Amino acid sequence: MSFKEIKELRQAGKLDEALQMANQALELDSENIWNKRAAAWVYYDYLKKYAQPEQYEAFKGYLIKISELQLPEDEKMVFDNCAWQIGSLVFSLQKTEQVDFVKINELFDLTRTFHFTKPSEAYSFIYKAFHKGYQNWSGYLTFADWWNFDNLLSQDFIKEDFNGKKIMSIAEQAYIAYAKKLLEGTPLDPFGQQKVIDKDKIQSFLPKLDYLIEKQPDYQYPPYFKAKLLLALGNDGNVLSAFLPFAKQKRNDFWVWELMAEIFLENKDIQFACYCKALSLKTPEDFLIKLRQSFAEILIQKSMFNEAKTEIQKVISTREKHQWKIPNQIMQWTEMEWYKSAISKRDNADLYLSHLKQAEEILFQDIPEEVIVVEFVNENKNMLSFVKDKQKHGFFNYAGKLIKPQIGDLLKVRFNGAGQDGFYKVLSAEKADPNLTADAKKSFEGEIKINEEGKFGFVDDVFVEPSIVSKLNLQNSQSVCGRAILSFNKKKGQWGWKMVNFPH
Repeated sequence: MSFKEIKELRQAGKLDEALQMANQALELDSENIWNKRAAAWVYYDYLKKYAQPEQYEAFKGYLIKISELQLPEDEKMVFDNCAWQIGSLVFSLQKTEQVDFVKINELFDLTRTFHFTKPSEAYSFIYKAFHKGYQNWSGYLTFADWWNFDNLLSQDFIKEDFNGKKIMSIAEQAYIAYAKKLLEGTPLDPFGQQKVIDKDKIQSFLPKLDYLIEKQPDYQYPPYFKAKLLLALGNDGNVLSAFLPFAKQKRNDFWVWELMAEIFLENKDIQFACYCKALSLKTPEDFLIKLRQSFAEILIQKSMFNEAKTEIQKVISTREKHQWKIPNQIMQWTEMEWYKSAISKRDNADLYLSHLKQAEEILFQDIPEEVIVVEFVNENKNMLSFVKDKQKHGFFNYAGKLIKPQIGDLLKVRFNGAGQDGFYKVLSAEKADPNLTADAKKSFEGEIKINEEGKFGFVDDVFVEPSIVSKLNLQNSQSVCGRAILSFNKKKGQWGWKMVNFPH
């Protein structure tokens, strides 16, 4: 009996004969490496044959046989080929209607006895297969620790294509899954009512997460989970700085502000502002019921009963629409005297708006404000033109940030990067003190010189347009004072000053 003969039988599809010969060889000399190799490859062929959920027991039996051979660590080819079959079966088990995690655990216990090439495509395939059902697998953290994220391939960090869409890389999925399981904690009772979070494990994972965030700045979600983990540790000092990069990217998602409110649990004013910001965003009502209920509780504590009733009625309306249960807390509120006498409104939009700036300041506090002057306003399109100085000027959309800006208004604005063809994106904008110093605005006083046709005039270097001359019935040499803004004359191709508000 020889390795070559067994191999020929395998290749001819005579597996039973190959198996019989391999077993006989092992009985004669169980420590002979060639006998072990021959048997391992026969067992492997049976793995390929039985890699379906309905043949699970047979598959497991041959996996045990390979494990019991105790092949040396350098027999990588056998182990790596087994990886593809193990992964294939695990994937299939994950697709069953009710995943049998006893089988998943058994396969993992056997798999961890093998010596795979690390890193390798086969080893990454093993990870992807077991990762598939991590949400409901209590053994996931143990598996991930054994697998070790240091073994991820460079290609595992690249976003994947799925049905024409880009989805997050398996590396990002891996770190997020690990963070989620850490946050989930370990149940202390059979019903999972009480859980304990392994803070030591979080501490050891955070440096790895930091490294990922540094090396992959395009990944959106790791900073979010870093913030959640820091919150779980009670480390308020670092949580905001960890969360800000993510929050800036996802600032139009309500749950970002919900988490921000959690970060500022001790600062009730900022927490209140974060709730307002969260509820001001366009979000399907189905997603807001818990947030509205939490906000209603804060409003009640502040004796803002009309506003609280407004939020509560929205929650009730959404729950009734879907025939969802009304929480006991809400039922109790509706029975109280304050609720019965309170007057609900259509919405709390005005309340939200009045606190938006305080919330947004959290995100953009590291970006300096710039003082600009409004040069023109298009109310129909919510657009305005501005001038900061001769080098910086353009236009932006002010919807949701300013109420009725006027020509000549001074604004304090945070810009989101450089403008493109004159169009700027703004992170925050508010009206500034009109007496604030600005490069593009000045006060003036002097005698007006009106042209011969009496249509326009100048006070020194300040242009007074015909509409102002006419409306105020200004006469030549009349004393005029007011404020002017820097303006670019396209016809002449030069900068100048023009009057923007009436004399005082």
